[in-house]
Amino acid sequence: MLNFSESCERNKHPILAQLITLLSDCRSVLEIGSHSGQHAFHFAQHLPQLNWQLSDRALGIEALSHNQNQADLSNVLAPITLDVANPTDWPQQKYTAIYSANTLHIMSVDHVKAFFNNLPKVCQSNTILVIYGPFNYQGKYSSDSNETFEQWLKNRDPLSGIRDFEWVNELATAAGFLFEADIDMPANNQLLVWRMS
Repeated sequence: MLNFSESCERNKHPILAQLITLLSDCRSVLEIGSHSGQHAFHFAQHLPQLNWQLSDRALGIEALSHNQNQADLSNVLAPITLDVANPTDWPQQKYTAIYSANTLHIMSVDHVKAFFNNLPKVCQSNTILVIYGPFNYQGKYSSDSNETFEQWLKNRDPLSGIRDFEWVNELATAAGFLFEADIDMPANNQLLVWRMS
C-alpha cells in the first residue's frame, strides 16, 4: 500500500466502533483528505450500506487511486481531487455524511476556514459531520504529547498546528452545523460530531 500510515492502522478500529452507530442512517460519505485510503477501506468493509467517496489534493491522487484499485471494494468510489480552498473542486453532489481525520492540524488557518465555508455545498439537511484528530481546549494542550506533536508540526510547516475546539466549533456553527458530541479517543485524540441544521 502506498503512503501507508501506522497511526491509521492504530486508530481505525476505535474510530469504526463509533462510526457504526454515528453513520447507521447514512448512505453516502465524502471523506476529505483520504491520504492512503486506509480508513475508507476498513470502514467500507464493515459498513456496506455506505458509498464512500475518497478525496485528496492533486499530489495524493495517484497513490490513492492505486490503493483503491488494489482494495477492489465496490462501495469505495474512485478518488476525486479536492483542495478545500478551491471552490470549484468541491463536488456537486450532496452527501449524508462528511468525514475527515487528521486534517485540520495539517491545514493552515485559512484552509480550515475555507473547509468550513465550503462544506454547506456538499451537505443537505441532517448531514452528519465527523472530524477526528487532536484539539486544544481554551487554548491549552490536552496532553504533553500533543504539545510535543505541535512543535513537530510547526517545525515541518509553520502554518500548521493543533486547532482550538472553541474556534473550530464557531466555524462549524457559522456554516450551519449544530454541535452534537465530543468523544474521547485513544492517544489524546477526539472525535467531534456536528449535524447540518
